[in-house]
Amino acid sequence: MRSLPEIFFFGIVFYVLYRFIFNFVVPIARTTRQVRQQFKHMQSGTEQRFYNDENRRTEAPQERRPNTDKVGEYIDFEELK
Repeated sequence: MRSLPEIFFFGIVFYVLYRFIFNFVVPIARTTRQVRQQFKHMQSGTEQRFYNDENRRTEAPQERRPNTDKVGEYIDFEELK
């Protein structure tokens, strides 16, 4: 049988290892996994936007006409002399 100080020592070592693993290693692993998922999500969104932009460029350019809708009366400013 082991002596009482030896059991006490191993108890402290296991407690410190337990605290280290569950208060340091596990949160780091979770954070790393979450950051990787966010980077993948951002990257897939960027690739999708790039793909959509490329498709828009290959389409025939549309004519841009100035807006001719008259919302109200417009009076040109003329300088008075």
